Amino acid sequence: MEKEPDRTLNTLLVTLFREIMDIEQNVLISGEFVDITINDMHVIEAIGMGEPSPSSVVAKKLSVTMGTLTKSIDRLTRTGYVLRERSEEDKRLVLLSLTERGERAYAHHKSFHEEMIRAAMGQFNKTEAAILIHSLEGLVQYFNSQKKK
Repeated sequence: MEKEPDRTLNTLLVTLFREIMDIEQNVLISGEFVDITINDMHVIEAIGMGEPSPSSVVAKKLSVTMGTLTKSIDRLTRTGYVLRERSEEDKRLVLLSLTERGERAYAHHKSFHEEMIRAAMGQFNKTEAAILIHSLEGLVQYFNSQKKK
């Protein structure tokens, strides 16, 4: 039989996940960026700024198959967010990088998350924030251990 704190925690986690996804969808997929999905925005985040990333590294970051990533990259290339090039040193490697438009989307996503964290953490004092972070680290460890089974 499920205990009340367990039921409450489950409800809070599910609600939090859904709310973050809904807010991301509404805030991030707007204005200049209405032609991509929230999943595409996460692909852009995984590619990141700076040096081109091998597609296999991006797929691993996202925990998706190469086939799934390829579909997103096809769309992001077509819409002008991502450049896909073959490595000069190893023609088997596909390198992904962001275009100027992709960099703007990356910055838009990063800014959203920074504001979300600032707003969320603003309601806690230092002790409460440390407890929250410690507790969430424990949850992440548990969820990661479940993925490996």
